[in-house]
Amino acid sequence: MTTYRDIYSFISEKFPRTLSSSWDNDGLMVCPNIDKEAKKVLISLDVTAKVAEYAKENGFDLILSHHPLVFKPIRQLSCESPNSKIATNLFASGISVMSFHTRFDAGEGGMNDVLSAKLGLKVVGKFGEDGDDLGRICELDKTIPFSSLCNLVKDKLGTPNLFAVPWKKEIKKVAILGGGGGSYIESAAKAGADALITGSVSYNALLDADQIGISVIAAGHYYTEEVFCDAMKELLQAHFSDIKIEISPVGCEVIYI
Repeated sequence: MTTYRDIYSFISEKFPRTLSSSWDNDGLMVCPNIDKEAKKVLISLDVTAKVAEYAKENGFDLILSHHPLVFKPIRQLSCESPNSKIATNLFASGISVMSFHTRFDAGEGGMNDVLSAKLGLKVVGKFGEDGDDLGRICELDKTIPFSSLCNLVKDKLGTPNLFAVPWKKEIKKVAILGGGGGSYIESAAKAGADALITGSVSYNALLDADQIGISVIAAGHYYTEEVFCDAMKELLQAHFSDIKIEISPVGCEVIYI
């Protein structure tokens, strides 16, 4: 019998809480009974109302997400607050939620290693802020034009649109950081990267990249982090044979056109 505790302990051993950024709040989000048997696990990038409803309607015991359901403190249990409403409904339904966010980003074999592999890039180092080492530094076999790197990202990730600033035209070293990497542009440049591939970056951060001296590709938060679902499913399936694991078919309400 596999319990919630077994699953949480297993993932936490591979991706310990010590890897999480100081500002993060990942880990157990909702847990009515940590020693309850887990039979059906739903994996999702986010825990939205649609994901919660799908889990309830289809008999899932546990939702395992990348982005924390509870990121900022919930100051009241009320249906007026979207996250509070989701959390209380799940608790009442006996459905637990675990989120593995920046610890999964930073850990060996986690988000940014998987993303680098999907892009076909070889990891040669790490980078980050204040020693968090969330990102990865990759080195290409040969120098390529920035436009070729953009085409590679679109092809491998399936993202329909990119925000790209070609401050460096020729690329040899590439920094990889899925999700919101705007505050890591300077760290990537200091690590020797010619370009940073990330999910989302503010307009001002893209402008600052010119002064910092690094090209930037923002491929979409979703497109750079959806690799979490397949990676986590593969990890759980290799260790737990008695639970059913499914990737949520709903949950991302952000549309890219």
